[in-house]
Amino acid sequence: MTATVEAAPEAGPLKRLAVPSAIAALLVAVLGIGVLTSGATGAFPISAGDILSSIGHRLGLGGAPVEGTGESVLWNIRFPRIVLGVLVGACLACAGTLMQGMFGNPLADPGIIGVSSGAAVGAVASIAFGLVFAGNWTISACAFIAGLITVTIVYLLSRSNGRTEVVTLVLTGIAVNGLAGALIGLFIFFADNDEITAITFWQMGSLSQATWPKILAVLPPAALGLLLAPRYARRLDLLALGERPARHLGVDVERMRIDLIVIVALLTAAAVAVSGVIGFIGLVVPHLLRMAAGPGHRALIPLSAMAGAAVLVWADLAARTVAAPAEIPLGVLTALVGSPFFFWLLRRTRRRQGGWA
Repeated sequence: MTATVEAAPEAGPLKRLAVPSAIAALLVAVLGIGVLTSGATGAFPISAGDILSSIGHRLGLGGAPVEGTGESVLWNIRFPRIVLGVLVGACLACAGTLMQGMFGNPLADPGIIGVSSGAAVGAVASIAFGLVFAGNWTISACAFIAGLITVTIVYLLSRSNGRTEVVTLVLTGIAVNGLAGALIGLFIFFADNDEITAITFWQMGSLSQATWPKILAVLPPAALGLLLAPRYARRLDLLALGERPARHLGVDVERMRIDLIVIVALLTAAAVAVSGVIGFIGLVVPHLLRMAAGPGHRALIPLSAMAGAAVLVWADLAARTVAAPAEIPLGVLTALVGSPFFFWLLRRTRRRQGGWA
């Protein structure tokens, strides 16, 4: 009897640890298979065994490079695209998780509320005006500044009586997206043909222009945002209890939200600066993981980053193979899949809250 009583309290924590661990293992497998499948698929087929052998050769663990031009195709075309997909997917999903926790509702997303569009305006402006003040960092810097301004405006406008309203959040996002679209259209009007081609890339979203220098240019802000995000997990859990209880438990709510705004802008700008606008990753991924692993941000933040990376790698593979030899813009594909999910989520949230009034 005594042994049973002593063991009982451990069952809950063990169960809470087991579910996220199982999900993490599954995501690692899905991501790994996605990387191999994406690396093997294309006009120049490469076997999974050759890919693993080439990776081992590069790491000095044995193996041999792919014969002929396969080595160049793998490391100069496919792997940069895969790595960029992992980076962008992790950033967008992590940013979505932070925003949902910060605003306290499942509808928050860098794309839905206009942060991605705002960051895209900054990137497009740097192209249209030929800005080069920061070298390779210029587009990222412009995207970060514009994303920070956008998320700050949305946050301030969505506040009412000390809380963030879901309807105001969504409507503000619609207005910001409309304004961003108008500004991008204005830039297109004054742009030449080469600039129009580059701007169109930002509007539709794609990983087709992935290169190692571009990845290295956005890796520092992306890595910084991904490393800082888990530090706020406990405070986000306390904020879920309500602003007043969180304050009583020692959380400086407004300071935390300002910090998270900067981190979200950092993550979103890093993604948008190299891939353009890719919507709904930050909405769909965190919400599905919250349903599967629970609301605890200590597990939710890293799991969302892993799942976002896996989803975008597979989505990019579909984008370049479904209509081969043509390529579907990645942002268009994620919107086609994510929009129905958002409609369902909107109706589900409204039904749970008994309406918006």
